[in-house]
Amino acid sequence: MGPVKIYLDSNATTQVHPRIIEAMMPYFSDRWHNPSSGYGAGREVRQAIEIAREQVASLIGAKPGEIVFTGCGTESNSTVIKSLAREIGRKHSKVVCSSIEHSAVLRPVEAMAAVGFEVETVGVHEDGRVDLAQFGAAIDPGCPGFASVMWANNETGVIQPMGELCRLAKEAGWFVHTDAIQAVGKIPVRVDEVPVDFLSLSGHKFHAPKGVGALFIRKGSPFEPMIRGGGQESGRRSGTENVPYIVGLGVAAAIMQEEMAGGGLKRVASLRDRLETGLSERLDRVQCNGSREHRTGNVTHLSFGGCAATELLPALDAVGVECSAGSACMTGKGKPSHVQKAMGFSDEHAFSSLRLSLSIFTTEAEIDEAVERIVEVVKRVRA
Repeated sequence: MGPVKIYLDSNATTQVHPRIIEAMMPYFSDRWHNPSSGYGAGREVRQAIEIAREQVASLIGAKPGEIVFTGCGTESNSTVIKSLAREIGRKHSKVVCSSIEHSAVLRPVEAMAAVGFEVETVGVHEDGRVDLAQFGAAIDPGCPGFASVMWANNETGVIQPMGELCRLAKEAGWFVHTDAIQAVGKIPVRVDEVPVDFLSLSGHKFHAPKGVGALFIRKGSPFEPMIRGGGQESGRRSGTENVPYIVGLGVAAAIMQEEMAGGGLKRVASLRDRLETGLSERLDRVQCNGSREHRTGNVTHLSFGGCAATELLPALDAVGVECSAGSACMTGKGKPSHVQKAMGFSDEHAFSSLRLSLSIFTTEAEIDEAVERIVEVVKRVRA
């Protein structure tokens, strides 16, 4: 029997909250009816979906009618980008995104470029924040377009100045989409304060199950559905709704609102700081990557000089510490992180980095034990 596992990869996925599992179970058994059915049992299931819609809307400051349920964050991103591509058209239009976007945005944008759209990627500073001057210069008021910038980065947790980015884009009459998959449920994200037109989120990043996400579409924004059929989700995403998972997403949204109000996220941030302090005091050549001021409270991205993540990760796994070098989607690709390269780091620096991400289930005892195990492994690898 091996060591007790310490999970520090919550940016990859989170443990499903027991309250969410409990809330979902009736919709696998007694309440299994089709929510589009006209009889009472169907109407009850429909009501459960609408309650979940209200819960998700409340979490981000939206109106319930502005929330569309999807299968995942990637679907939300692709749906918006393809919809906006149809809206602005190929000719005399432009798309701007940042150099640190997740592949769920970069790949659809690359596909647009391949068929003739003008695409410009703007850089970031060494702290991982978008270069506002470069972004402003890329926005062209002389042609229709849209910008897509993530609210918080999946590797470093660095938070982007979304209010200022929106101001620059809106002055040119452009639409703004944000991939907020690593922000929602971890920091306050309010679409009633930041005027994005579209926002993507994913349930499994804040304790709902995998396989459910949502898309915020501001009222009055143009939208072309990617999935057509029976007209579910007010015609914006057809297909019989995944009721248990939608219910789970709604409860997850409610739980994260409780955590914000009750100081739970501040507790997670204090544990993150405890982890960083413990490692930096016990080891030399440890560098925190990205802004220390503008970042989500649950993640630290650290480089360990003299080590390679390809050696650290299996050694840490062997002693029960579960973490990653960056995006789970890019694991095993054998290339330096495009996020760190965009921040100006060398290949050696990028290859020596680990992402350690916490959740509301992480304990102080786990953090202290993780420090001990990580210190031991880093010293052994360096030796």
